[in-house]
Amino acid sequence: MRPRETLTESQDARLLQVRLACPDITRACDLARAFADLVRHRRGYLLLEWIRQAEQDAPKPMQGFAGSLRQDLDAVTAGLTLSWSSGVTEGHVNRVKTLKRAMYGRAPFELLRTRILTQP
Repeated sequence: MRPRETLTESQDARLLQVRLACPDITRACDLARAFADLVRHRRGYLLLEWIRQAEQDAPKPMQGFAGSLRQDLDAVTAGLTLSWSSGVTEGHVNRVKTLKRAMYGRAPFELLRTRILTQP
């Protein structure tokens, strides 16, 4: 998934060996790199074309991934295009869930509430 220019010579040589050995891996690698480029450079406008390519001639697992992206195309495109992010909110939700699991069955709700509200 890393850009080709960041690979060492031995990593690049090994990748070439694997790509020559299996055409499915070659196609999957090309599509994965194209998708990584979409994400890195926030090119949501190219997503539908990537999905079409993946659904046509990618290995089965990648076709399934492309199909799942198509199911929620508007949200995925917005995530790859807009500068808005729900990352902070998701981080807080993850923190609350972690606290809840750690305290499950051991403390009353009031203590959980206090721990959530007093932590940054």
